[in-house]
Amino acid sequence: MIGFQIIQCTRKVDASTVAKFRNLPVANISDSMSRMTAGGARLRPMHAGGVLAGPALTVKTRPGDNLMIHKALDIAAAGDVIVVDGGGDLTNALIGEMMVAHAEHRGIAGLVLNGAIRDYDTIHAGSFPVFAAGITHRGPYKDGPGEINVPIAIDGMVIEAGDLIIGDGDGLLCVPYAQAEDIYKAAKAKNDAELKQIAAIRSGTSDRAWVDATLKKLGVIG
Repeated sequence: MIGFQIIQCTRKVDASTVAKFRNLPVANISDSMSRMTAGGARLRPMHAGGVLAGPALTVKTRPGDNLMIHKALDIAAAGDVIVVDGGGDLTNALIGEMMVAHAEHRGIAGLVLNGAIRDYDTIHAGSFPVFAAGITHRGPYKDGPGEINVPIAIDGMVIEAGDLIIGDGDGLLCVPYAQAEDIYKAAKAKNDAELKQIAAIRSGTSDRAWVDATLKKLGVIG
C-alpha cells in the first residue's frame, strides 16, 4: 500500500564509531562539517541531560500519527536511535512516558522527533535521551501512513538509515555514514585545539593579537 513500507537497513555506523563521537561536543563536529548541517534549532533535549549517540533508524509519518513509531520501537536493535520526521507539527504528541519506557527497556539509545512529546515532567526527570520540537498534552492517532528506514529530512538535514545521530545540549546533528571517519578526525583535531586554547586562557597566556589584526585589516582605527 502506498505510504506504508518497512525497508531493511543494510549498513550502519558501528559501536566503536559511536563511542568515539560520544566524547566530542556537537559544536566541534558541526564546525568540522563546515557549519552547513543542523537538525534545526527547535529540536531540543527534553531529558534531564546527557549525550545521545547511535545509528539512525528513520521513521517518516504523517503529522500526529505514531503507528509506525510503535513498529520502529519493536524492531529497533539495541543502541539504535529512532529518528522521526513528523513534519514538525506540534498539534498532537507523537510519544509519551509509556513509549519512552518501552524504548529504554529495549536498549534503544534515544528518540528524536520532529514533532511533539507529552508527559514532559516525567521525561525531563529522566536520563533517557529524547529530542523533540515541542510539547503538547494532546495524544496521537494510530492509523498511518508511515515508512521505516527511508531517507528523511529535518530542516534541511538529510538522514539515512544507519547514519550517526549525535546530540547534546547544543542540539542535534547527523553525520553521514560514508563520511564518519573523516569527520571524526577533523572534529577530534578541533576539540584538541580548543582544549589547548582554554588552558591558555586560564593560565593568562592566550594570544589575542588576532582581534586588532583583523580590525586593522578591515580599516578600523581605534
